[in-house]
Amino acid sequence: MIDITRRLYEGHPVWPGDTPFTLEPVSKIAEGDSVNVSKLTTTTHLGTHLDAPYHYVEDGGKLESVPLSALIGPCQVIDARGQQALDAPFLHSLELRAERVLFYTGQPDEWRDFPREFTHVLPAAVDYLAERGVRLFGTDCPSVDPLTSKDLPGHKAFARNGIYIVEGLALGAVRPGEYELIVLPLRLEGADASPVRAILR
Repeated sequence: MIDITRRLYEGHPVWPGDTPFTLEPVSKIAEGDSVNVSKLTTTTHLGTHLDAPYHYVEDGGKLESVPLSALIGPCQVIDARGQQALDAPFLHSLELRAERVLFYTGQPDEWRDFPREFTHVLPAAVDYLAERGVRLFGTDCPSVDPLTSKDLPGHKAFARNGIYIVEGLALGAVRPGEYELIVLPLRLEGADASPVRAILR
């Protein structure tokens, strides 16, 4: 079993301008309280997370609309290091064999600073994934679009094709190949995204 979830800690980098992650003790046994309790403050897009379509399409489905059947099952991990963008010609060179595909682009498993440049996904590549029956796309990058993108063509191509997106995976210790994927978001009603625990076996 391989944990492909980023470690969360105080000061974990988040998208520029987004809500910082904090885990603050509000009661402590050491100070006379009966229990230890903490307060969690975070963006829904923290670390390894699942986007709901509502995140990038106003009338898209919210988190509860994402079926567990898309998040659990056979998966393929692909080495995409050296690709500035995932394009259709690169995907045509692969033998895609699963409904869930995860792309390792070389991002480190822990970010000291939020990445400014990373591998994004072109809409034609998303269309090709849909033709091959892909239901879930995963990446070690923080987004499927460039940091400065405002129109989000990659995200919208995934929405158009009904493919769900998991971003911020920790894939540095994973060999390319076939696995079973388990991605479990929090059950946040009405949310645009959720941190997840992602595991391969």
